Amino acid sequence: MLAKRIIPCFDVAQGRVVKGVRFLDLRDAGDPVELARLYEAEGADELVFLDIKASPEGRRTAVKMVERIADQIFIPFTVGGGIRSVEDMRIMLESGADKVAINTAAVGDPGLIARGAEKFGSQCIVVAIDAKRVAPGRWEVYIYGGEGGGKATGLDAVEWARQAAELGAGELLVTGMDADGTRQGYDIALTRAIAEAVTIPVIASGGAGYPQHMYEAIAEGKADAVLAASIFHYGHFTVRQVKEYLRERGVPVRL
Repeated sequence: MLAKRIIPCFDVAQGRVVKGVRFLDLRDAGDPVELARLYEAEGADELVFLDIKASPEGRRTAVKMVERIADQIFIPFTVGGGIRSVEDMRIMLESGADKVAINTAAVGDPGLIARGAEKFGSQCIVVAIDAKRVAPGRWEVYIYGGEGGGKATGLDAVEWARQAAELGAGELLVTGMDADGTRQGYDIALTRAIAEAVTIPVIASGGAGYPQHMYEAIAEGKADAVLAASIFHYGHFTVRQVKEYLRERGVPVRL
């Protein structure tokens, strides 16, 4: 079995890491480059940086921030927010990112997934899916994430996940918006529904408060990786502590 990945996530606004609850009430959590160096030292497998104001403000992800991060860390990192074209992808990848994450632009133009995968390879294309529960066993995709809670699309999250995978996405980053920032656990049902619907890796996101939640996302939600923010940013647990907890329970991780 492949090792499960632990991925700290950075929601970035105005050059600072921020964190909210259910995409609202953002508060400062530190400098992205300093935190990136810390998590790499602790053993993070990858990092994800999401410029959460880029799409709502209609601008690109901050290139300078990407370059600063690439100069300081050696583990893979993904950048998302405001990426609307193959050219935007190229700029981010040439600035040092290993992968790009697309959400809003992919919903508006699903062909962007295929064009990006053809140009750079599926391994570089992460489709982020922000979803809210609308009925038992059903979730709706939201776009324009970040402060304000996003915009409903009418798309079924599981069906959109299938389509994104078929178009060439290499991974899916699945955020349960109802759980995000609550530290009460991931939306396991959402994670599992999507993981069972596709053959590409699924990253669980939204709601981690304790190592147990990450174990549940992997063991019950069938996630290939777990993303977390506030559990790390505010010093509740370290990456190392999470990995040791998972290893004790038989989950393969890289220590």
